[in-house]
Amino acid sequence: MVADFMDLDPDLRAYLSRPQRELIVHFPVRMDSGEMRIFTGFRVHHNTAKGPTKGGIRYHPDVTLDECRALAMWMTWKCALMNLPYGGAKGGVIVDPHDLSRGELERLTRRYATEISFFIGPERDIPAPDVGTNAQIMAWIMDTYSMHRGYSIPAVITGKPVSIGGTVGREYATGLGITYVTRAVLKQRFGRGLEDIRVAIQGFGNVGSWTALSMHERGARVVAVSDRFGGVFNEKGLDIRHLMRHVQETGSVTGFAGGEPLSNRELLELPVDVLVPAALEGQITRENAPRIQASLVAEGANGPTTPEADRILEERGILVIPDIICNAGGVVVSYFEWVQGLQSYFWNESEIRRRMEQTLLDNLEAVIGVTVRRGCNLRTAAYVTAIERISEAVRVRGFYP
Repeated sequence: MVADFMDLDPDLRAYLSRPQRELIVHFPVRMDSGEMRIFTGFRVHHNTAKGPTKGGIRYHPDVTLDECRALAMWMTWKCALMNLPYGGAKGGVIVDPHDLSRGELERLTRRYATEISFFIGPERDIPAPDVGTNAQIMAWIMDTYSMHRGYSIPAVITGKPVSIGGTVGREYATGLGITYVTRAVLKQRFGRGLEDIRVAIQGFGNVGSWTALSMHERGARVVAVSDRFGGVFNEKGLDIRHLMRHVQETGSVTGFAGGEPLSNRELLELPVDVLVPAALEGQITRENAPRIQASLVAEGANGPTTPEADRILEERGILVIPDIICNAGGVVVSYFEWVQGLQSYFWNESEIRRRMEQTLLDNLEAVIGVTVRRGCNLRTAAYVTAIERISEAVRVRGFYP
């Protein structure tokens, strides 16, 4: 759709529509029972015109090669939109990490890291956490890669613990970035601040929980949140810190005494000012888009709104902040972590926050400028901006040989 809107060169369209490299690995893992199981994993590089590739690793039973291809392409646009010297990548393993013991999870991670080790590196491809993975898993990958090389290489991965070369602020970067971008759009388009809005957040993992907390701390009334088990609602606003403690103790938002139960479907259709889908892709569809009541949808997940739903929301006058700018705080701070790792020189937390906010808002301003000049919505403008930047890099570099 955007290529048609831009009248993109046919050669560039063909080049950008396919990943550059794809890796499929099948590898054994010894389980606690002594049984050996074979797992399948992937790593995809979409584009390297602007630099090494960047993208997460997810552990989920529904991971597919096609999903990794799509998410790698998303990362290319997101990195270009943030003006980072990266292309896009994505990887994953078909597994439910909740079904594994800690020992099994470590053995799976180290074997997967070994299988893709020739595909990654500080100058080649820098993975990060995604759905089902976390800082500990990134630490195992960094250690495995470093052991193969014979010395520590912190810059091979981002999202690591601070104690081994991670950066302060990475854990909450995506959620805080969503808050920064949402606050700026509310002010620019609606003339409102966070302190007088009602928010519903689907997903209470890393992204959803930090979005909820950062919005709550800035005065927003977070009335509903949910996870894969269900949701909780309180018209007066949830106490997010108490809810986070409840999740640490029980593993879910369900059963929280400070609110009433509700389903994920009900949460998406609540009459709120801001809806943040921060779970998996494909949550707002042609079936439920006509019932969405939020004035603003801030995409915390990648691809939570289908193209058909996107058209319905636009026709209904509901503003959507697209994923490639709304949730880009994570990759921005991952970039900062990579730079710090290469230099072995680390910034303080206030510097990280200041630089992240400036990067997000400068590029949001550029996107809004495109909406005015070209008469399009925020998603189209974000893609136009990203594709133009990649296209320029491809044009200047040319094609080898």
